[in-house]
Amino acid sequence: MKLAILSRAPQAYSTQRLLAAAQQRGHVVKVLDTLRFAIDLSGADPDLQYRGRLLSDYDAILPRIGNSITYFGTAVVRQFEQMDVYTPNTANGITNSRDKLRATQILSRHNIGMPATTFVHSRADVHLAIERVGGAPVVIKLLEGTQGIGVILAPEVKVAEAIIETLHSTKQNVLIQSFISESRGRDIRALVVGDRVVAAMRRTASGDEFRSNLHRGGTVQRVELTPEYEQAAVRSAQIMGLRVAGVDMLEGNDGPLVMEVNSSPGLEGIERATGLDVAGAIIDFIDNQVAFPEIDVRQRLSVSTGYGVAELVVHGNADLVGKRMRDSGLGERDISVLTLHRGTTVIPNPRGAVELEAGDRLLCFGKLEEMRSMIPERRRRRAKVRKLPKEPIPEA
Repeated sequence: MKLAILSRAPQAYSTQRLLAAAQQRGHVVKVLDTLRFAIDLSGADPDLQYRGRLLSDYDAILPRIGNSITYFGTAVVRQFEQMDVYTPNTANGITNSRDKLRATQILSRHNIGMPATTFVHSRADVHLAIERVGGAPVVIKLLEGTQGIGVILAPEVKVAEAIIETLHSTKQNVLIQSFISESRGRDIRALVVGDRVVAAMRRTASGDEFRSNLHRGGTVQRVELTPEYEQAAVRSAQIMGLRVAGVDMLEGNDGPLVMEVNSSPGLEGIERATGLDVAGAIIDFIDNQVAFPEIDVRQRLSVSTGYGVAELVVHGNADLVGKRMRDSGLGERDISVLTLHRGTTVIPNPRGAVELEAGDRLLCFGKLEEMRSMIPERRRRRAKVRKLPKEPIPEA
């Protein structure tokens, strides 16, 4: 696999660990500065340049997009997506997770437990908003704060109103959230990779500090999650469109309360707290997805081990072309076709007499290994005739 890690901090712990994990597994990997890309929309197909030269082929990218470059960084990720380069975190997923209001709206639509939250603009609505989340104390959050910055605990209503009014006067948008007193300055960070939690730690705030972030002096320890917490973390990440994510949860009296889903989680704290090779798990997942991309069903199906949902494409030179469903052999391989997509036509539960054509897309449920064996070698971008150098300059 040829992998590009998009990062502006090549010497950071997380970047170095991901680089080392990929190299140890025999992959070709480079760290590319996200801001040195140029999006090329001049030709018939989407493309990218890097440091002024045509970018070579990559099988996958791993975005490590910082808050300060979200707009440009997600544009680069989106361009890679248009070029059929695999990314575990889509541009939309990264964008959704960065906006705390948008993320809260999306998660609440899917019945994810969260602290009671309100969002208002008018000063006249602030007092009622505070009452709706249970009254003081309340937590006030800037929409795009990170590492505990922009998170304020207001002990009284008047103090909360004054803080919110001040922030509004500086054109800042804020969320008003209930304070979960039973969490006692603690939260849980679950590192989700694909459809499982690969590591989890409990973070505890220092002294009177209510924010448990390591950057605020918090301490960490390994924790084994209950199925309830693990399911909340995985579902939250997948609902946001992220296959690699750090999910922060409070330990509420009635179960997990999701605070945030981070699309570029740091690895240093959780690897040292757990002693687990989180970077290796991320690289292994990406490698597997490059060979066999799965459809994200966001845990809407309860599946047995070894079974799952995936999309199979009927290629022009495939044995399936011209065969009827009953003669396709899929049933004998324990593969059920749920839906057949042909151009703009959708055929649910296609019956035995339906004849398969080149270009058909089959949404299937069945044995993953059987479906994996039917995936052809990954298609490469076709070469382009340009007046640019054929070989890129060193990219790291």
